[in-house]
Amino acid sequence: MPNLKPIEIILILAVILLLFGAKRLPDAARGLGRSLRIFKSEVKAAQDDEGNSPPQQIEADPGEVNSTPVVPPVPQQTAPQPAPRPSTTPETGSADR
Repeated sequence: MPNLKPIEIILILAVILLLFGAKRLPDAARGLGRSLRIFKSEVKAAQDDEGNSPPQQIEADPGEVNSTPVVPPVPQQTAPQPAPRPSTTPETGSADR
């Protein structure tokens, strides 16, 4: 990486300030900090998942082991109910309202 002189750093900061404006710059920095924090935690979690931590063994007591598999109950299916039909009057033949 090239060595940056103080005047170059000031110039870069001035361009960033002109592009984003004074009002948006704190929000942009805050969003960048949150993104980096989330990224760091995800990388750490991925490293833990890869095997850096010892695997946990789950052991059951002999009384807890059941040889019969558990089958979830099947939900009852009902037929859809037909929509009610509007009644008509014999005099006019129009639907009641």
